Amino acid sequence: MSTLIVALASFVGFIFAYHTYGRWLSRKIFGLDPARAVPAETLADGQDFVSTRREVVFGHHFTSIAGTGPIVGPAIAVFWGWLPALLWVVFGSIFIGAVHDFGSLAVSLRNEGRSVGDVAGRVIGPVGRLLFLVVLLLELMIVLAVFGLVIAVIFANYPESVLSVWIEIPLAVAIGFWVYKKRGGLLVPSLIALAVMYGMIWVGTHVPVDLGRILGIGLSTNSYYNVVVVWTVILFIYCFFASVLPVWSLLQPRDFINSHELLLAMGLLVVGMIVAAAAGQADLVGSAPAIVPASDLPADAPKMLPFLFITVACGAVSGFHCLVSSGTSAKQLARETDAQAVGYGAMLLEGALAVIVILACCSGVGMKAFDRQQNGQGAGYSYVAAVDKDTGGPLVGSSAWRHKYNPDTGSGGGWVSNSKLDRTVGAFIEGGANFLTALGIPLKLAVGILAVLAASFAGTTIDTATRLQRYVVQELGEAIRVKPLTNRYVATTVAVLGGLSIAVFAGSKPGSGGMLLWPMFGATNQLLAGLAFMVIGFYLLRQRKPVWFLVAPAVLMLVLPGWAMVLEMRKWWGDANYLLLAFGGLVELLAVGMVVTAVVAWWRLR
Repeated sequence: MSTLIVALASFVGFIFAYHTYGRWLSRKIFGLDPARAVPAETLADGQDFVSTRREVVFGHHFTSIAGTGPIVGPAIAVFWGWLPALLWVVFGSIFIGAVHDFGSLAVSLRNEGRSVGDVAGRVIGPVGRLLFLVVLLLELMIVLAVFGLVIAVIFANYPESVLSVWIEIPLAVAIGFWVYKKRGGLLVPSLIALAVMYGMIWVGTHVPVDLGRILGIGLSTNSYYNVVVVWTVILFIYCFFASVLPVWSLLQPRDFINSHELLLAMGLLVVGMIVAAAAGQADLVGSAPAIVPASDLPADAPKMLPFLFITVACGAVSGFHCLVSSGTSAKQLARETDAQAVGYGAMLLEGALAVIVILACCSGVGMKAFDRQQNGQGAGYSYVAAVDKDTGGPLVGSSAWRHKYNPDTGSGGGWVSNSKLDRTVGAFIEGGANFLTALGIPLKLAVGILAVLAASFAGTTIDTATRLQRYVVQELGEAIRVKPLTNRYVATTVAVLGGLSIAVFAGSKPGSGGMLLWPMFGATNQLLAGLAFMVIGFYLLRQRKPVWFLVAPAVLMLVLPGWAMVLEMRKWWGDANYLLLAFGGLVELLAVGMVVTAVVAWWRLR
């Protein structure tokens, strides 16, 4: 019952917060007005500014912000115990993350749909704008490289997910044409798309698209001709077209139908969790410790403070979300008052996803442990129940959890080993699959459903991130007066080549560049959230509105990730990892410069 109590308390807390704190922000702080003209109307161009109904924008926004961050972060953080991760997700989402997303969206709506970096120039000054845009450029470069790797690894390790993810593209194009050109309804096409996508999951489990086997190449080798690199290149080619095409033709409808697929998968997880817990199979307290004693942590584990707050980024608060809020969503809202559902509500739903992930990685993993075995080079994987050496039966409960979260660095365990993408995503997929098997869904199909969920979330993030990077490059070109960069095709080319080059060439072996930058992602992402809070605060100060509720979140999101970055830089110095050291130092300098600029602007504003 502990699993059900935690889930119910968390979900009720999110709903209560939306109808109280969220409503207060909407009415009393931002003063959203349904009759006020929005950028989607005043600047309508059929390309980026497209007035869209709330549920469609919500689908785009939610799937764009909820990449694999709320999966990978919590899946790692439960190494410290499920309670710290849970508390950070629930309270962080309500009082920090959702406020950050909502505030960024509201401020952008009142500034012609401009990005939060561009708005910084208006409320702080031109120097602040330039510094912020460079931070955004670096953040999105990291996001593109990391998420490109994430999707490529999922496609390579879970080839059963490929068909369902890629079928979304022609379905989205057809629905976009039907709705915007033929003025057709959404209900029937959405139901058809949902049925096709889930049908393709079933097909994919029987006919996986395994590039390794098709092309006769290895999963991840020292040759550039490996499965991960090939998938990465294909993904970035897709991202180019997704960025330059009108938002209504692919990006928006894909995110909308994808949101249905993902929400249904989340619903199945919750129902499966309830059934399993009611049957006494999913016991949170009996599977994983609430707080892991320091003596039981891996020898290579970092301190929980401050690293918990950068390990769990998406799911509690994420600076990347300010880019989605002000970059794409603000250009599509048909009414100002829709911002509460899109900005505040979508973040709470992401928090709910992170709670599900925590429970899947603890009580779900505790239902039964599996060992993933490779069927041969390029031939995918199969799952075999792990055996308890003492009883000869299956591993369950705390033994199953320790089998997955092995603290012994000398036997393939430890923090670094368990933080790898295949292990973190695998913990969620296997634990969540145990929930789904409680509904009678075969394990192979359950794994396919959750692999598609992880890949689809990452996919909708990377195509939105490419479009956002294009906006940032264009705004930066305008700021430094380099006219070619303001062209959307040139800007998109810069965005795609930057992310692709790092993903493919920057790592220790071909295609591993995203993993090289992964340690940078959490701290940079959270620092960006702190800087976004500063911009929101300056906007409210100029509007003579209260800002007291922003002070603690802003300080936390500047101090904790800054502290973590300094600790990481010391480690990178010792490891002679000068690329990460340079990236980290640049981000820290830009953040300090932004804070100093803001303090000077505040002094003048008094």
